[in-house]
Amino acid sequence: MKIEQNSRLVFIGDSITDCGRAIPIGEGSGLGNGYVSLVNAFLQAYYPERKIRVTNMWTSGNTIRDLKARWQRDVISLAPNWLGILIGINDVWRHFDSALQPEIQVSLQEYQSTLLALTQAVRPSLKGLVIMSPYFLETNKKEPMRQMMDDYGQAAAEVAQEVGAIFVDTQGAFDHYLEVQHSMSLSGDRIHLNLTGHLLIAQAFLCAVDFEWQLLRCQYVHEDTVDTSGKV
Repeated sequence: MKIEQNSRLVFIGDSITDCGRAIPIGEGSGLGNGYVSLVNAFLQAYYPERKIRVTNMWTSGNTIRDLKARWQRDVISLAPNWLGILIGINDVWRHFDSALQPEIQVSLQEYQSTLLALTQAVRPSLKGLVIMSPYFLETNKKEPMRQMMDDYGQAAAEVAQEVGAIFVDTQGAFDHYLEVQHSMSLSGDRIHLNLTGHLLIAQAFLCAVDFEWQLLRCQYVHEDTVDTSGKV
């Protein structure tokens, strides 16, 4: 796995990662109940010897503008070795739920240029950077919000390539699931997720950092202790 021993892994973004995390710093039992907590659980269970410290610095309702305002406090000052970013959902959403308030809407150009500037500033101090695409649980790619979300996701991918980050196609992970299941099985509003949805994000992130799933410690199950004779 790419995340080294004694690394500090910080996640930053919006409500998808916030999930009730502790304020001002989400760690330990204060990681919230979303995918950050799941990532931490897998890392601690599979790689206990690496002693990876996971920190959740996400805040509900945030756009890329909000990340910029708190970047020094919530990223730079924590000196992470690895950083995970998932931002852009609210940047798109405000175009639809606040259509008459253009001042709170973030354009595609502003989103991309701000994400690029923030990641360029922190990249030299990091061992690893993971940028995850924003998503919308809608299979019709011509639906206006889905179409715009894809544009912002493409912008995130371009930033990742420019700064040498790992890109996670979160939207693609959900699209694969939605080939056989309805979005309501993951979310009532096609954004905020239940546990299964958070597990899909956690899985996508862990695969991106080469998590070795075959390390599952099945050696603790011994077949010779199970009575398979059928006798009562």
